[in-house]
Amino acid sequence: MGVLLRRAVPGDELAVAELHVRSWQVAYRGLLPDEFLDALRPEERASRYTFAGDGPEQPVTTLALDPTASEAVAGFVTFGPSRDADRPADAEIYALYVDPRRFGSGVGRALLIDARRRLVSDGYGSALLWVLAGNERAAAFYAVDGWVPDGTDRVEDVHGVTARVTRFRRSLV
Repeated sequence: MGVLLRRAVPGDELAVAELHVRSWQVAYRGLLPDEFLDALRPEERASRYTFAGDGPEQPVTTLALDPTASEAVAGFVTFGPSRDADRPADAEIYALYVDPRRFGSGVGRALLIDARRRLVSDGYGSALLWVLAGNERAAAFYAVDGWVPDGTDRVEDVHGVTARVTRFRRSLV
């Protein structure tokens, strides 16, 4: 499936939040409590996005737009400098989500390739990302792209829900 990639801008918040919630409700079913997933509301999540930043320390969000569906958001990736104190020189993929109707269509791969390309052009040599424990689909997706677990796990609070996550890393060069 061909997609158009563009940077998210102010005004994209609700469309991104709607996709984010749909994706979580499908991908994390059985991994996070049903009550939590069912209670997610795009209107609440939209206020957490900031797409106006432009500095080198600001995260960047790239959208994949479906040209056959009035350029509906088919996926997004957010990336920037690592937030991990032990990997300050790395980049980080903060989020990569695809509309569940488009899982396996190449949208995620297009977003990941574009994010890696941009991070290399920003001077990063390696990157990390975190995967929810039990999310085998995501772990397999990243493994195909050369990401490997680096042995670091942690428990974190995901909007009031405790979850275990595993860190993956890869060279960008």
